[in-house]
This record gives sequence, C-alpha cells and structure tokens, in this order.
Amino acid sequence: MSTEQDLRKAVAAGLIGEAQAKSILDFVKQQAQDGAGLDAQPAARFDLTHVLWYGGALIIMAAMGLFTNAAFNKMGGWALFATGAAYAAGLILLGRHLWHARNLRVPGGLLIAAAVAMVPLMIYGIQDALDLWRYAKGRPGDYQDFFPYVNGSWLFMETGTVLAAFAALRAYKVPLLLMVAGIALWFMSMDIAMWFTPSPTDYGDLETRRIVSIFFGLAVMAVAWAIDLRRPQGPDLGFWLHIFGAAAFWGGLSASPDSTELQRFLYLLTNLALISLALYLDRRIYAVFGAFGVAIYMGILAHDVFTDMIMFSFALSIIGLAVIGAGLWLNRRYADLSAALDSNMPELLRRLRPRRVSGG
Repeated sequence: MSTEQDLRKAVAAGLIGEAQAKSILDFVKQQAQDGAGLDAQPAARFDLTHVLWYGGALIIMAAMGLFTNAAFNKMGGWALFATGAAYAAGLILLGRHLWHARNLRVPGGLLIAAAVAMVPLMIYGIQDALDLWRYAKGRPGDYQDFFPYVNGSWLFMETGTVLAAFAALRAYKVPLLLMVAGIALWFMSMDIAMWFTPSPTDYGDLETRRIVSIFFGLAVMAVAWAIDLRRPQGPDLGFWLHIFGAAAFWGGLSASPDSTELQRFLYLLTNLALISLALYLDRRIYAVFGAFGVAIYMGILAHDVFTDMIMFSFALSIIGLAVIGAGLWLNRRYADLSAALDSNMPELLRRLRPRRVSGG
C-alpha cells in the first residue's frame, strides 16, 4: 500500500488499526523527506502528462535546431547567440523553479535538457559573428546544416554541447540530458573524421571515417559502462550513451566495402560477442545490433551459396525466422543466463558487472 487512501481502506476493512495506519503514514512521509536530495527520483511511470511534457520539450529542441530555416540564419551571428542565450536562460529559470520549488522533476529536468540543446546555436553564433571558422575546417554553411551534413567545423559545437550536458548532469540527474549529449557524440563520431582528411569536404575518404567511428563508439561505450558502475541505483543515466556508442561502433564495423572471408568471419564473431556483452552489461541494445550483424553475415553467406537461384529469397526468410526464434529464446532465458554469468565468472569480472534498479 502506497498512499493515505490505501491505508484508510485497510483501516475500514479492519486489517490494521488507526494507530498503526498513522505510524505507517508518518514513516512513509519521513522516508520521502529523507530521500528528497538531488538523487531522489519519482517512481517510474509514463502517462499522458509525460507524453505532453516530453513532446513539448522535443518540440522546443526541434524548433531551435532541426527545423530552423534559411530566414533564421539571416539574423546574423550575434542575434543567433542572443536568441540561444535567451532561450537557455528562460528554460533554466523555469526548469529550476519546477524542479526545486514545485518538486516536479520530470518537466523541470526536460526544460534543463532543452536549455542544453541551445548550446550549439550559441556557439555557432559566436563563431559566425567573430569569423572563427578559420580555426576550424572552414565555414560549414548555415546553422540548419549542422543536423544533416557532416563537416569537421561542427566539432566545437558538439564539444560544447557534451560539456554543457555533463555540467548540467552534476546538478540534475536527468537521463534526457544524455540523449542530448549522445546525439552530439554521434555527430562528433562522423565529423571528427573530417579532421583527418585532406579537406573539410573530402567525403570520399570513407575508410578514415569508418575507422574513427569504430574507435569513437568503443570510447563512448566505455564511458557509458563507467557511468553504470558509478551509479548502480537511481535513474538509468547510461541508457542513451550505450545506444549511440553501439550505433557508432557497429555502424563503422558494418560499413566495410570489401572483406575477405576471414574478415567476414571475424565480423560474425564480433557480433556474437556483442550479444554476450548484452548479457554481461544487462544492456539489450547490444543484442539488437549483434542480431542485425549476425543476420547480415548469414545473408551474405546465403547470397554466396544461393546466387542466381530462386532459393535466395526463401533462404533469407528462413534466416529472419531463425533470428526471431533466437530472440524469443533469449527473452525467455535472459534472467537464467544472467544468473549463470554471475555464478560462473571470476570475481573481478563479476564486480565490473553493473547493478541497476532502472532497466534500459
């Protein structure tokens, strides 16, 4: 029983006495006050109000980022900076009020995340106003180009966004902050490769970008793992970093244009390792990417075996059904396999296995 109304029903039913109900209610209230620090979070739930809160925050982020247009950029650098700064200040003030004064952690935290999403606009405005593109990889275009186009000059905006997200995270334990950081890191994994190519528009050097993506993804995955180990309870702060790290790593790994049979087999083993890592870290996102990788390998194998044969499509269909069956089996045995890992692995590896109360 979790509310005063439940306790009163229990008293009316004769299950407990009035004094017992009062003692329980006083205890629950005291526990809530003792746990009202920065790390305290409301019980996990998702209803219509949450949909509206998240939807509103995402609309603000998109309006000042993804859906800006050419007219928006005609404001000039300083005007863009002032717009971003005004939005960020207003969102922070309102978010802090909801978080601290009203104890509305979800909408307050979402507004803080929306404020951090203004950082790329502010940095772009400063770079444009002071013509700082000469210190980057040339002028990358208008601000709205930040989202669809790869360019090494975006790196400063991405770095500033990641730093701002982690700074905000020290005061507000909001997982959506790491979605903002995760998107910036994902963009960074593509843009940072342009610093190693001869020109800022050298899109033909796909191999450099692929290798950078692999190692960058591994680094993000390691950071997410470290966050899991440092915060074994509370909100799932590593969720988004695991997603974007795995996407960068697996995307770079899967983008190899030409491979030998040995390299393809190593690709299969790597994807099987990702599925095992999903069990070890209790992160099913790695199993998703691993399953896709296994399916890709099996598809290539089926193409080589059934090339120019009508059986090719049927073979791929069978592979798809087999992958679904493997997923069903894994879902049914997930808890047992996870427990088997704990009972059979060495103590050092067991200590490095995260424990969380909030799943991802």
